[in-house]
Amino acid sequence: MPSFNPFSGLPIVFLSMLIFLNLTTHVAAQTYLYHICANNTVAQNSVYSSNINSLLSSLSSNATGNIEFYNTTAGQTTSNPIYGLFLCRGDVPAEMCRKCVVNATQLLASQCSTEKMAVTWYDECMVRYSNESIFSTVAVRPRVSLLNTQNITEQDRFNQLLNKTMTQLATEASNFPIGVKKYGTKEVNFSQFQNLYNLVQCTPDLSSADCNSCLQAAINRLPICCDGKQGGRVLFPSCNVRYELYLFYNESTAPAPAPGGVAPPPTGSVAGSKGKSKISTATIVAIVVPIAASVVLFILGFIFIIRRKKYSAVKGENDAINDLTTVESLQFDFATIEAATNKFSDDNKLGEGGFGVVYKGILPNKQEIAVKRLSKNSGQGAEQFKNEVVLVAKLQHRNLTRLLGFCLEGEEKILIYEFVPNKSLDYFLYDPEKQEKLDWSMRYKIISGIARGIQYLHEDSRLRIIHRDLKASNVLLDVDMNPKISDFGMARIFGVDQTQGNTSRVVGTYGYMSPEYAMRGEFSIKSDVYSFGVLILEIISGKKNSSFYESEGAEDLLSYAWIHWRDSRPLELLDQSLGDSYSRDEVLRCIHIGLLCVQEDPADRPTMATILLTLNSGSITLPSPQEPAFFLRSKTDMPIKDLESDQSTTKSMPWSVNEASISELHPR
Repeated sequence: MPSFNPFSGLPIVFLSMLIFLNLTTHVAAQTYLYHICANNTVAQNSVYSSNINSLLSSLSSNATGNIEFYNTTAGQTTSNPIYGLFLCRGDVPAEMCRKCVVNATQLLASQCSTEKMAVTWYDECMVRYSNESIFSTVAVRPRVSLLNTQNITEQDRFNQLLNKTMTQLATEASNFPIGVKKYGTKEVNFSQFQNLYNLVQCTPDLSSADCNSCLQAAINRLPICCDGKQGGRVLFPSCNVRYELYLFYNESTAPAPAPGGVAPPPTGSVAGSKGKSKISTATIVAIVVPIAASVVLFILGFIFIIRRKKYSAVKGENDAINDLTTVESLQFDFATIEAATNKFSDDNKLGEGGFGVVYKGILPNKQEIAVKRLSKNSGQGAEQFKNEVVLVAKLQHRNLTRLLGFCLEGEEKILIYEFVPNKSLDYFLYDPEKQEKLDWSMRYKIISGIARGIQYLHEDSRLRIIHRDLKASNVLLDVDMNPKISDFGMARIFGVDQTQGNTSRVVGTYGYMSPEYAMRGEFSIKSDVYSFGVLILEIISGKKNSSFYESEGAEDLLSYAWIHWRDSRPLELLDQSLGDSYSRDEVLRCIHIGLLCVQEDPADRPTMATILLTLNSGSITLPSPQEPAFFLRSKTDMPIKDLESDQSTTKSMPWSVNEASISELHPR
């Protein structure tokens, strides 16, 4: 009697769908997350540096077989021993673990080989080394938090479920003896259509108590970094936790049962009379038909959503274009702009921003103009284009760039501004040679001018406007070095009585975004105040917050400024190129204002009206600033200019578009 194949009658297309669905559950290629090198540099060719390279090589070569965790020491016979380890995620296949460790050690060798301590996290593994013993020891710093910027509904119920599930999972995963994998996953139902997926893991050299302590510390960080978000994770050197509303781990690699537990018997099989398994035709139909129907409904639903979204996008573009009739008098034809810029010649190129290239142009009447040509794949559609045109056209202030007109023909979206000859503030501020041209009186004038411009946006214009992307490159300098705030593509208009807004689409620049905006999408006039505070400290110090490296335990400009203020030596923050030519009272006043602006609680930050009053009067008494929010810091190896999320998430690359990162190296 021929054997029965339950799948022999299924269509090839349906089988292909099943194969595809099965393939999507496999772990994707290893994904870099973050790395930190301690700023404690040793000589390039020193014995310690040699030991680092030897250790990393040993870790890489031992990432073989089914080893998920390995620790070793290099330089035991010298006075410079170094300790290292790697840990692969509990569900990662052996070959992927090996590749991840190889990539991680190569990264540390190239980025951190002259540093005494370093750690790097990938989605699939973690590699770490130190000049102090790290074995069987809990370490919760340095730490990095990653969040999916999409918001969750029913936050209170979600938070309760997340905390309960994570706490239970931490207890279960830590309840293994030393040397055994301390890893666990758990899936729980959140709503009719949503499941919550959780993962925890410790290095297996920790005791049960230490592992549980580490995991609880990480779980306690989740509300701080990721409250109200659909996904988040906290990475410590000794443990990590993560949750999502989609399956992000390999279900087929289920954690072993806790000690003392008994594995449940297999279910779902039917024993035949001769010990061979048989499945009835009715059972096959009962299994296959619902799956096939679900797949068909999913495909039809997906097509419907795509078509609807496309229709909405086209309608939005047309509506936005129609709205531009309110500023028809400002419209230029494309031929005029093309001639003014010599066909957008590279010789006329002034710079490149987040959404396109800026050119210098000369109109037939000899007027000089700045032409912002939006790139076709910039992501700024007619809505954002209209936003900037309508908004800026209504703004008239000496500390704001003046919009002369726009061009909208075919796919071309162009903005025409007054020409500002001295480029932007960052062109002078961060250049060791050019920053000497910014003496203190000029810097104080720039700070005051920026404050006046923001005050106008917040309080004095016909509209209440939140800029949302205030930074040095968006402050232009005219012929007399007067500051002019530019780039209103991300600005938002508030109602007369509105004080706060919320968005799931976070836009802005690392190092300038306030914590409540980057983490929760909440923005207000105090968001701009935070950015202004960062800008003040940059103008005073001549250093950029997002790429700041100094000693004294400070990894960003804000913490560096705070340390000096706290230790009663704030003038050491001042740019050395200024020498002794500055007003001590004005410098101290500006540092004080800057630190007040970057406080973590928006309610503690001053308004722009108070700031202007303080800048113009030496008799105002200011409150003492609190410790600033140590927040987003750009990575030197992966500079990200704009942080922007999209509501549509691609599950195969969930962290490529929706992730924001928060790193903390020192206690707050």
